[in-house]
Amino acid sequence: MTAEDHGSPGPAGDAPLPRILCDTAGLLASGDAPAGALWKLAEPGRQLDANVVRIPPAGRVGTHTEPDLDVLLLVLAGEAALICADGRRSLREGVLTWLPHGSARGIVAGAEGVTYLTVHRRRPGMRIQPPGAAAGFRPEGA
Repeated sequence: MTAEDHGSPGPAGDAPLPRILCDTAGLLASGDAPAGALWKLAEPGRQLDANVVRIPPAGRVGTHTEPDLDVLLLVLAGEAALICADGRRSLREGVLTWLPHGSARGIVAGAEGVTYLTVHRRRPGMRIQPPGAAAGFRPEGA
């Protein structure tokens, strides 16, 4: 869902302009949101990635480790438990959490489910490399 926006980029060569991207209250107002990504940042040339994610009641994101990216997670609606190496932390509407790179984390939604926003640095896209470019990534002697 995208909010009406009057901040489109100007003519070629002009500096980019701020833009309204999403009305999260409008996303949540539907009341019958599906599970998964409800919105994602997709603007070209961006340096960030962001997603609004809905997990249904008792749903989960399995415990995993993100080796490269710090992530900010803001709970927009509902409740969840953040599973960490040192225990569980309660997440509720309005709680902003930092998930540092290298940390193990999982999420278990509460009885009403949970909807949250994540923001992190954009991962570079895959690039086609010339033949032999991957040789530097092979173990020695391979």
